[in-house]
Amino acid sequence: MYHTLQMPSEQTDAISNSPYLTIEELSSAVKKTIEGRFEFVRVRGEVSQLRVPASGHVYFALKDEKNTLSSVIWRGSAARLSVQPEEGLDVICSGKMTTFGGQSRYQLIVNDVEIAGEGALLKQLEERRRKLADEGLFDAARKRPLPSFPRSIGVVTSPTGAVIRDILHRLSERFGVRVLVWGVNVQGAGSAEQIAAAVEGFNKLPETGEVARPDLLIVARGGGSIEDLWSFNEEIVVRAAAASVIPLISAVGHETDTTLIDYASDLRAPTPTAAAELATPVAADIKASLTDRQARLERAASRQIEAAQQSLRGLQRGLLHPRELIARHQQSVDIAASSVYNGLLRRLEGAASRFSSIAERLGSPSQRLAQVSERLLVCGSQLDNLIARQLDIGTQKLAQNSRLLEANSYQRVLERGFALVTDASGAAIKRSAEAPKGSEIAIQFVDGARHASLDSGDAPAKEPKKDTAKKPRKKTRSPDQNELF
Repeated sequence: MYHTLQMPSEQTDAISNSPYLTIEELSSAVKKTIEGRFEFVRVRGEVSQLRVPASGHVYFALKDEKNTLSSVIWRGSAARLSVQPEEGLDVICSGKMTTFGGQSRYQLIVNDVEIAGEGALLKQLEERRRKLADEGLFDAARKRPLPSFPRSIGVVTSPTGAVIRDILHRLSERFGVRVLVWGVNVQGAGSAEQIAAAVEGFNKLPETGEVARPDLLIVARGGGSIEDLWSFNEEIVVRAAAASVIPLISAVGHETDTTLIDYASDLRAPTPTAAAELATPVAADIKASLTDRQARLERAASRQIEAAQQSLRGLQRGLLHPRELIARHQQSVDIAASSVYNGLLRRLEGAASRFSSIAERLGSPSQRLAQVSERLLVCGSQLDNLIARQLDIGTQKLAQNSRLLEANSYQRVLERGFALVTDASGAAIKRSAEAPKGSEIAIQFVDGARHASLDSGDAPAKEPKKDTAKKPRKKTRSPDQNELF
């Protein structure tokens, strides 16, 4: 197919007089031609040079043995892809061709990515299985037992398919249970995210309430090709199943189909119908089992009762008659009573003998009383004499101290010609330094007190005139300074 390029302008070269194009015009014309011719293409190649920058766009190259095609997946399209490109993966990319004038190259804008061939899918599946197994998501120690009698079961599947009808029908034939259905897409773009969100949503339900957390989960889907079941091989689904706190049964495809969720689940069912059978017991089977257990319990109880009766009869034969046992005990009691009586008699006789000996040593009570009375009279007389002597001594000491106190009293000191000088507050003045000039003082004489003010002059005090007449000297003791106050 040929395309004629239209001249966007009438520009000519002055020398050759032939028309020319600008680079922008040529790039635009090439872009329109390529986009018009290759508006939709499907290209197979191996992914290489994969880059995912912060913008979220995916850049890579599709290559074969000789050629390389630049490709890009815009961020919005990358989020909707069911298969994400991986380095070295053989894929079929669907999209349209365009040009990038800034670098003079063409590129493929990818809208969808498919695995090229079942072999490539299986290779990718095995690599993913080994990766998740190395993380311990498939360990048998993580498996939890299923509840024997679940009260409610959560089912994650398509709400309109035959799978949910088969599960509900089989559950209705068995032990009664409440069923919660979380409808999801089970294939196509975004289905893996929906399945993972459903498993996580069931786990986030409260344990009690109108819509409580189920006791068991079933993730189910009918049969199909490996591409149809690929959503159950995605990491987001496998990790959600492994992280579920609710025991989970996987029932994806037919018995020959195996997906990665089967490894992460607590139990794999070959079909969705088998999952319903594994989840709940049959009511008739439960009734028969209970009947059998009841019969076995009754037989065991009968055997236990019979054995106990035989043992009782054997013990009864080895026991004495109650009257004989009572008579033996009565004899023992009589012997013990006789021993106690004789012992009491011996103790009473010994006590009487000791009492008589003590009475003899004590003598007559009246005689003892007379002796004690005589001693008391003697002690009383001695006590009276002692008290009289102590009173005399105390009286003499008191009279002596009274005379001494009278002789050394404050009033006697004043009578001997001394006076007591006090300041305005009534404190005694002992030294001249304690009475500054101009201060008010009080002079206490033997017959009364006088108030005075000290002179303010500086003239020395005149010495009193000495009496030259000779007077007879009294031999008196000069009082000590401390006795004046």
